[in-house]
Amino acid sequence: MRIRIVDAFTQRPFSGNPAGVLLLDAFPDDAWMQNVAMEVNHAETAFAHRLPDGGGADWALRWFTPATEVDMCGHATLATAHVLHSTGTHEGPVRFATRSGVLIATPGADGSITLDFPTAPLTEVDVPEGVAEALGAEPRTAFDTGPHVGDLVVELADEKTVHALRPDHKALAAYSRRGIIATARAEDPTRGYDFVSRCFFPNVGIDEDPVTGSAHTALAPYWSERLGRPDLTGLQASPRAGRVRTTLRGDRTLLTGRAVTVIEGDLHA
Repeated sequence: MRIRIVDAFTQRPFSGNPAGVLLLDAFPDDAWMQNVAMEVNHAETAFAHRLPDGGGADWALRWFTPATEVDMCGHATLATAHVLHSTGTHEGPVRFATRSGVLIATPGADGSITLDFPTAPLTEVDVPEGVAEALGAEPRTAFDTGPHVGDLVVELADEKTVHALRPDHKALAAYSRRGIIATARAEDPTRGYDFVSRCFFPNVGIDEDPVTGSAHTALAPYWSERLGRPDLTGLQASPRAGRVRTTLRGDRTLLTGRAVTVIEGDLHA
């Protein structure tokens, strides 16, 4: 079968967030998919198969990190939609049946893809004791992101502090189901982004995720409320970096980005 490595939320190879993508006739057993994800060894590997016509979705989609299956993944969904459209396997909007409900990916005339995801419910919480020491910076606020995202969002003093983080990944694992999203307002919005973030997910085997679509379902409502606008752009300031355009629509968040296929080959296992 064909396997592809796609860099998502970027127009340039070797940037953004890489994901493995496999289009299948049906889902094999979970252990095989987990082994493939471990072999690919990127933050996520997506597995998809076509569903019968006439239903509520077009393709079934699942996501695995090298360590576990997850409920939601933006960049691997974008990567899968990119493969479907770039290979001519699917035309127009594609509806994915997932653990997080039906997620829709719509291609744009400019080559971008827009994902329609559920907005993460934000609940303000006390900053847990020890988070500042584990992260290496003092949070101003902390928010729980609900069951599907499973992160703790913390706002830091400024953009420079986010860029400078060198966290203790093992220590961070104690503070949320998946990990920590550290964010701050952009220092200079004329650079083309409104806020910055970095995402650390030790509980699913990812010390730092390069560009995280699902995290932006929490960052979009967080920053839209503070900046007073529904349409924003986030820079995820990992070493690979990438930008996510967000549009807040109540209980849904639109995530827009591009993707590029970097590797395509045969899987023999």
